[in-house]
Amino acid sequence: MKLMVVGGGGREHAIIKKLKENPEVTEIFALPGNGGIAADATCVPIGAKEIDKIVEFAVAEKIDFAVVAPDDPLVLGAVDRLHAVGIPCFGPEAKAAIIEGSKVFSKNLMKKYNIPTAAYEVFDAPEQALGYLATAEYPIVIKADGLALGKGVIIAQNRAEAEDAVRSIMEDKVFGASGNQIVIEEFLTGPEVSVLAFTDGESIVPMVSSMDHKRALDNDQGLNTGGMGTIAPNPCYTTPMAWVCMEQIMIPTVRAMKAEGRTFRGCLYFGLMLTPKGPKVIEYNCRFGDPETQVVLPLLKTDLLTIMRAVEETRLGELNVEFEDGAACCVVVASGGYPGKYATGCPLTVDAAKVGDALVYHAGTKLNEEGRLVTSGGRVLGVTAKGADLESAIKAAYAAVEGVSFDGAYHRSDIGARALREAQNLK
Repeated sequence: MKLMVVGGGGREHAIIKKLKENPEVTEIFALPGNGGIAADATCVPIGAKEIDKIVEFAVAEKIDFAVVAPDDPLVLGAVDRLHAVGIPCFGPEAKAAIIEGSKVFSKNLMKKYNIPTAAYEVFDAPEQALGYLATAEYPIVIKADGLALGKGVIIAQNRAEAEDAVRSIMEDKVFGASGNQIVIEEFLTGPEVSVLAFTDGESIVPMVSSMDHKRALDNDQGLNTGGMGTIAPNPCYTTPMAWVCMEQIMIPTVRAMKAEGRTFRGCLYFGLMLTPKGPKVIEYNCRFGDPETQVVLPLLKTDLLTIMRAVEETRLGELNVEFEDGAACCVVVASGGYPGKYATGCPLTVDAAKVGDALVYHAGTKLNEEGRLVTSGGRVLGVTAKGADLESAIKAAYAAVEGVSFDGAYHRSDIGARALREAQNLK
């Protein structure tokens, strides 16, 4: 089978490595891929949002199955367009991808179908929003309606910060048209959990839970990032809690989307907060999370391509999807200065002896004119290791990180530390 994976980050590298395990796969094309992905797939210089070129390429190459991984092409209708020319795909069509493409839509969906989430208000004019802030309780959360590279959510500690956020999003348009509407919602407290789930619109199969680390520096200090590391499973997501989330959130969400005529097929990401009043949805994503994918897929025992094809053909309920009993830890190695300004083009070395059995997923790398791997982004690598338990997985991941280097490289030294504390508290 000839496969095509749209995207070029660490998430896509993890997907490609897992798809390669299927013996039926003869070739994988990555659009656009990156320097590290080039070792596992044929990279094609077509951007993830160049939908016309993606479709033309897929037809010309007679692609047997496509995976559209990032949010932008999903929301732009890449799957719809590929379906229109007869190419099977993993990923939701645009009418379902709106669950991430519009926070206003997703909040209204939860309200309509009684899916637990934070109390909220929607505003389409800055004056209304600023007036509301005069009597609001703080801290408070302000969200741009549309996609904003994962940066469209601001937690304001006081009224001044909240007003600045409203003005920057709605008046200065720092996120472009994504800020035409905003959601202002209550600030929730409790452990955060990420749960990715396969769904074909009828059945839903949650994957192993995970915990992301968004802040740039240790002890959750510094600026928000796309994610500095992850662990799986999340010890806060106990078996009883998983049952509650399935009954109150996951199944109702899949049913709600179908009832709205927006049947969701693909990977549905649930960002959850385990509050004192029970689990609530912080956000939905219409695709695999990054870097959550880099710890979840290594623990998947069932063949990924088999699952994806079953999702596309509405046969997910026929499969027994299994995961390993152990744990995984991913440490992101970033460029100095990220998520602010940072240098690119730095030569990258990977010491295979030190990395050992760990998986090195490339996110921000490219091959220079001499064919040498160099840095090309803020998040450069995700180093993932597995272990019999969380403590051993964390130890192995940090040992492997010592095997990668480039000028200015930095990483958090406490990925998984909070999870270990939580696990201790649960004993």
